[in-house]
Amino acid sequence: MTAAGKVCTGFSKPYVAKYSNAGGVVSYSGCMQLARGVKVALSIDTTKVDPFFADNVSAETAEEAFVSGAVTLTVDGLLAAAEKFILGTPEPTTVEVGGEQVKVTHYGDEMQIPYIGVGFLVRYQSAGVVTYAPVVLTKSRFQQPATEAETQGETISWQTQELTAKLSRDDTAKHNWKLVGEDQATEEAAEAVLQALLGGAA
Repeated sequence: MTAAGKVCTGFSKPYVAKYSNAGGVVSYSGCMQLARGVKVALSIDTTKVDPFFADNVSAETAEEAFVSGAVTLTVDGLLAAAEKFILGTPEPTTVEVGGEQVKVTHYGDEMQIPYIGVGFLVRYQSAGVVTYAPVVLTKSRFQQPATEAETQGETISWQTQELTAKLSRDDTAKHNWKLVGEDQATEEAAEAVLQALLGGAA
């Protein structure tokens, strides 16, 4: 008997790559894993259904279409290279402390937050069979993340980082906002598809 559907069982491997557009040809560069994935959530805004009435009935309808959206990624925490990549921070300065040069990152007017392609894997199970779907959000821009930390009590409080990016349609003729690859049998195969969609691993 064939299963009627599939259930989501996991999320992993958030990736990012810099977005470029040349005359409607979209490409990505610098593909890299952002961090270790904990959770992902998409919120989407669409146009309203717009019916046309004739002969006292709804005769024609303009269907809903993507307008804008946001993705919230919960990750373990960004390493310095990944944070620089998605936030466009300038090269750090240094300060001498105890005879050592310590790098200092500046968050201010020199930041140039780039457009980014965001990808991740969603794990499913259907009739006992596990598969992995590669998902790419074609054009997004990260907001500057908030900082929240809590002191340790008697046990470690595992604290994560929440990142939000605003979604847009890309600049191709079809104005895509999301790509979903065919389900793969292994996480490794799905990760390879994800990297290919984002221009290849750096």
